[in-house]
Amino acid sequence: MQLVGSKTSQRLEEVGEGSLTLLPTDPEDMWHANNLIGPEDVVKAHAIRKVTTESKTGSTVSERVHTDLTIRVTSTFFDPHASQLHVSGTVIVENAWVNLGQYHTLDLELNRPFTLWKKYGWDSVAKETLADAIKQDKDGAVAAVVMQEGIANICLITEFRTVLKQRVESTIPKKRSASSEQDSGMRRFFDKALSTLMRSIDFSNPRPLLLASPGFVAADFKKYISDEGTRRGDKTMSAMAKQATVVHSSSGHLHSLNEILQSSEVTATMKDMKFSKETRFMDDFFDKLRKDDGRAWYGTAPVEKAVREGAVGRGGGVLLINNSLFRSLDIATRRRYVAMVDKVKEDGGEARVLSSDHESGQRLDALGGIAAVLTYPLHDLDEDEEGNEDGAVNANEQAGDQAMII
Repeated sequence: MQLVGSKTSQRLEEVGEGSLTLLPTDPEDMWHANNLIGPEDVVKAHAIRKVTTESKTGSTVSERVHTDLTIRVTSTFFDPHASQLHVSGTVIVENAWVNLGQYHTLDLELNRPFTLWKKYGWDSVAKETLADAIKQDKDGAVAAVVMQEGIANICLITEFRTVLKQRVESTIPKKRSASSEQDSGMRRFFDKALSTLMRSIDFSNPRPLLLASPGFVAADFKKYISDEGTRRGDKTMSAMAKQATVVHSSSGHLHSLNEILQSSEVTATMKDMKFSKETRFMDDFFDKLRKDDGRAWYGTAPVEKAVREGAVGRGGGVLLINNSLFRSLDIATRRRYVAMVDKVKEDGGEARVLSSDHESGQRLDALGGIAAVLTYPLHDLDEDEEGNEDGAVNANEQAGDQAMII
């Protein structure tokens, strides 16, 4: 994502109440745009509008016209597989083709700028999201294949989300069949998985590759890639095999990706990447939850109390909060969460906004979207909140249920 326009806008600390013009240049930028644009914001972008005109004789003619429209946002829809963002709202600036108040859905496009006005200003969370969006370091995405005999899930893990690119399925003869038939079936499966992997993910620039499976399927697949690279004289394929890390998983289904990201082999290789850090934060939270020592809390009310008392500050305090909570239609609710983030940072703690499109964010979703690791124990934070709308839960009472989430 690039900032377009005045040079002063390049300094994020100066972003206030005004508008910003942004140019999405990468499919991931659409995900960032979806997090930046909220209800009641104003967006101006290129649009194609179908216009029907009536001639003097009464005949009608329809044509599609290109124009710029400015709408007040009512909703957004992001398609993670196609990386497309649709922004719906009512027109607030009329032109020759569109009247005030008409409804329109803008399809934001790559390499076409759009202008965004934040109705309630650029708060600290919006500025952090913007900083992530315009960050130039885009080459951290990790390719992963989670597989078992006959099934391969091909994923791309970026700093902010996990995308299932393709799912490969192939019939493998059972072991009671002739060994040669089974070997032939596995070769067909590996060939299909490899061709789909090469087609779905760009390996022209070297990137880490995780191969995970129960048993020896992943190791055999790595050997197959290496052998094929040698046979075809394909340097890219040979480099893929050398950079591939084989990890054990309990199954070849997508839910096993979470345990893969926790494995020592993966954390050692990718310890500095954002998603790996967030996975470690979640692991640390659940470790403290098991210890039942009053340092791990989740649910809006108890976490807010802990933040207010300064217990999520310097010395190991961590606030974990899902980005979905900042998309609330109620501005007071959004400001409530922004205030928590600001207070934790002011106290010297770590505030991490997790993506609900990533495994770590999905684990946090199961806890209500907000959790905290405290610098010192606090007990009975939720004793006055029993039965309230936040559904806050004491870690002491629900530790058994968390085993299923973990």
